[in-house]
Amino acid sequence: MTTITSAINEREYSALVIGAAAQERMGAGPIVLTAADRVDFLQRMTTANVAALRPGQAALTVLTSPVARIEFVFTVLCHEEELWILPAPGEADRLSAKLRSQIFFMDKVKVANSGQSLRRWRVMGAQAAAVLQAAGLSAPANDDTCESAAAVTVLRQERYDVPGYELIVPAEDADDLVAGLTAAGALLLSDSESYENRRIELGRPAVGTELTGEYSPLEAGLAWAVADNKGCYTGQEIIARQITYDKVTKTLVGLRSAASLPVGAQVTADGRAVGVITSSGFSPALGGPLALAVVKRPYNTPENTLAVGGGLVTVIEFPI
Repeated sequence: MTTITSAINEREYSALVIGAAAQERMGAGPIVLTAADRVDFLQRMTTANVAALRPGQAALTVLTSPVARIEFVFTVLCHEEELWILPAPGEADRLSAKLRSQIFFMDKVKVANSGQSLRRWRVMGAQAAAVLQAAGLSAPANDDTCESAAAVTVLRQERYDVPGYELIVPAEDADDLVAGLTAAGALLLSDSESYENRRIELGRPAVGTELTGEYSPLEAGLAWAVADNKGCYTGQEIIARQITYDKVTKTLVGLRSAASLPVGAQVTADGRAVGVITSSGFSPALGGPLALAVVKRPYNTPENTLAVGGGLVTVIEFPI
């Protein structure tokens, strides 16, 4: 393995790659949708085919603006009588308000924010499933499926975020959950740096960096979360035209460089701006700086050499 520099927390990075790491998702308690029109309500607003979900299944979905820009990215988890929405950290209140603002007077939909009554953790790394099982929890075998045991709901999620398991637990049981995970071998992440480095290595977009109102889902690396087998939703016509006529003019890529790349810096080719740095970190696997950027065609293909500031960067393929 490449030597990890002193600036990297070697234990945390190793746990994220070959062990098991746990991280709490603050301000991300589930939003609960109930009443008869809950499915149709989300179906007309977001990119996933929510109507196709069955109890125990989940889907990542994007709430887009009328011009197909990202407003919110969240996971929908289907239960018998409820839909649980898992927002990005810190976005529960804002997403709840957005959803309530979209309820028409004839809609039979109720939106409830779980607040502090439910908390979320994510367990990641090659040994995540083994740790969950050792802690007496379920580890679903299939992607985008969930199981419940000992009051904990466990959702497996491989394509979004750092691959792993989302754990939803009543607040009063959170301390016992953490104790069980650490006793089973999970390492609690002390900060977000190691997580961010691993996320960037995997080429996974995140809310607040790539998943913002600057981009569409197709541009920000979430084309796979856009269903092609459902009816209209806000922004759908623009997204459909971009796909049908190959009009996605920029995409998310990785950039390798010799020097750290500042977020917000322009990526250039022949002196012309062709993209922007969205996330920046250090890759222990590569032994050097690594960044995510949204770059225009045709400069977004692997092995292309571009420039950031006075230095050269190389477009790379993911995952590392």
